[in-house]
Amino acid sequence: MTLLGGAALAVPVIARAQQPAQQPAPQPTQQPAKVWRLGIIVGGNRTAAHDGLLQGMTELGHISGKDYVTDWRFAGGRYTQFGNFAQDFVARKTDVIFVSTAAAVDAVRQVTRTIPIVMGYSVDPVASGYATSLARPGGNTTGLASSPDDSDARHVALLRSIVPNLTRIGVLINPDTSDYAMIQKNALAEAQKAGLELVWADARVPNDFDTAFAQFTRARAEAVRVTDDFLFLQEQYKVAELALKHRLPSIFPDRDYVQAGGLISYGESLREYYRRAASYVDRIIKGARAGDLAIERPGRQIAVNRKTARALGLTIPPEILNVANEVVD
Repeated sequence: MTLLGGAALAVPVIARAQQPAQQPAPQPTQQPAKVWRLGIIVGGNRTAAHDGLLQGMTELGHISGKDYVTDWRFAGGRYTQFGNFAQDFVARKTDVIFVSTAAAVDAVRQVTRTIPIVMGYSVDPVASGYATSLARPGGNTTGLASSPDDSDARHVALLRSIVPNLTRIGVLINPDTSDYAMIQKNALAEAQKAGLELVWADARVPNDFDTAFAQFTRARAEAVRVTDDFLFLQEQYKVAELALKHRLPSIFPDRDYVQAGGLISYGESLREYYRRAASYVDRIIKGARAGDLAIERPGRQIAVNRKTARALGLTIPPEILNVANEVVD
């Protein structure tokens, strides 16, 4: 009985099957962040103004080499290269093309209507056919612009205020610019309103500058106006020096010329333009469509070089000095 009782108490224990340890759910593979490719087209060679674009990108939190890479192309004044640069960018699957000069816009647009184009500077893009309107440009092109209509009248008025009895103005222009006809048309219209005669001189390469200024002297020009062109800006010191050598009061579209010895400027700072253009690149790589981004037109500024004025025997009127944003003594 004892044995039986012990046996009765020895109830077999059924072991619970051991469950396998629960494995963590597989995590999705982390995709590396896209590194954006920014193609940059320069009309001449690289200058300090172009650092404005990189400065703007940094200010917006983008790190060069990590978030984006730059692919530079320099035309060196050979504007026929713009189309080739654009074709190369298309082949490389560039994400955004930045053009630093108005002369390159049309050539790039002829190559691609899909890659976003950011204009670091342009001249009246609506009249040029690059945009439907400033508020909503449409297509694949946006950026910053300067209207030539305002500057033409202002340039003439400033020169007439400084140069007594002004009757004839020399105009330096690059015939390879895509805006050549429009620049001539606007300049002629303002000159006719003011009763002034214009003397034209073309310059495609730096070696043309001496010939152009000699042409102004032979034609008895009493002042010279340098039109907006990246080649001219790149050679700002030579252009300002020739104007002073030929005793020609000079007016320019960018303050850098005045710092180089030019008499007066009325226009924009390209470095500031390029810095602000970075915001367009930023919005595009975040998903915005270029055609939906309004084209910006920053205000213009006046810079004066009183040292050059004294060398030419001229006096800058107080009303100009009072509104000047920069005066070089």
